[in-house]
Amino acid sequence: MRTWTRAVPAALGALALALALAGCNDIDSGKSGKGSGSGSGSGSSDDKTTYRLGEASPPQESTMQATKDSTFTVAPTKVLTGTEADMAKSGLDLAELPGPKVPVYVWTTLTHKSGKPMPVGDMDGGLVVRTDQDDRTKALLVLMGSATWPDCPAPDTDKELSEGQSAEICTTFLITRGEKAAAVELTQGFYNEPLEWPVKG
Repeated sequence: MRTWTRAVPAALGALALALALAGCNDIDSGKSGKGSGSGSGSGSSDDKTTYRLGEASPPQESTMQATKDSTFTVAPTKVLTGTEADMAKSGLDLAELPGPKVPVYVWTTLTHKSGKPMPVGDMDGGLVVRTDQDDRTKALLVLMGSATWPDCPAPDTDKELSEGQSAEICTTFLITRGEKAAAVELTQGFYNEPLEWPVKG
């Protein structure tokens, strides 16, 4: 997942235009087509799809042309739900959002396993948060300006990882206020069930 930012005219202050990619538009019953930066399963015969937080996925194959033979793993480690106060202080233009939202912070360890070095931003694009109401949302994408969150700095998406190297990142998702994060999912292409890491509590 890459976050694009650009300068905002001074008259707009710290306001940001945000796009939260919601489930009904982009994800069909937890399945998603391969997108830029997303990985796909390595074809293992292991049918396991549910993991504990902190447990790494099977190796994922890069879908980027420049690193098409590279593999990496994804391991969500911690999930916390933020508050309305976090939203108010974030710098987002809340009037642009489709209804009241709260942030969900997901910490993830990305590990490069083989092949050419890969940017961090090409390794986390398949992450999705599923709520207790079965809504799904991709990571927040800030198109103009910037957004800030407590203890969840924006990842350095251009940082490259070589074989054996890891990076821990924090990613922000927006869910409807009143809903709870039920699981973190990793899409596996349009025809395969996603991998999931249930969120307890």
